[in-house]
Amino acid sequence: MLVVGHRGASGVAPENTPEAFRLADTMGADAIELDVRWVPDGRLLIAHDPLPDDIAAIDELCLPTFDDALDACGNRMLVNVEIKNWPDDAGFDPTMSMIGPVIDALRRRGSGAASRWLISSFSWETLAACRAAAPDISTAWLVSTIGPERIARTAAAGHVAVHPWEPNVTEEFVARCHAAGLAVNAWTCNDPDRLIELAAVGVDGVCTDVPDVALDALGRAGDEPLVRPRWASWSPAR
Repeated sequence: MLVVGHRGASGVAPENTPEAFRLADTMGADAIELDVRWVPDGRLLIAHDPLPDDIAAIDELCLPTFDDALDACGNRMLVNVEIKNWPDDAGFDPTMSMIGPVIDALRRRGSGAASRWLISSFSWETLAACRAAAPDISTAWLVSTIGPERIARTAAAGHVAVHPWEPNVTEEFVARCHAAGLAVNAWTCNDPDRLIELAAVGVDGVCTDVPDVALDALGRAGDEPLVRPRWASWSPAR
């Protein structure tokens, strides 16, 4: 099971900051999850919560850029780029103008890095735009829970994974997703006992605020990090 630093090592460093991403790398996390938001002036900034409508107010937040975040993630870790683009949020981008710049930023890291990226979103339309713009970059649907019909729909659309809320993950659910050819990356778990349970039922990756705690619980403290991009190459035969 991949250990994914949720907004970096956000249990001990400010979330969604270069500091948190670098610390997760030092801890040995396999991957990073980070949140990207679009600013109408064309910038891509790292923030979980909706941004203010006023550009000056956004500037006062001194948020890192998407490129800053990718730099801090280094060249080893996998990176789950969550695109925040929900209709009810300030700054919602209905024209999907942000998709091109997101893909361009990833492309600048080199064609050989494509397997490191996983783009996720709660917005089905945003994911569809990503699939159309960059079918070689893996995509995953973020959900609280998901039933059989939507699991089938997700697989048919070409996405490689679903990202359910951790309390809703069961062994039956994981088996159903795997049978459809989808990996399961759960969010967000910090409890060592539950982390062990998730690994035991076949969860492929877990977001956690405490990557060091997760690695220790899984018996991987001090081990070499996993570097295979399972969300790009996972199949039920494995």
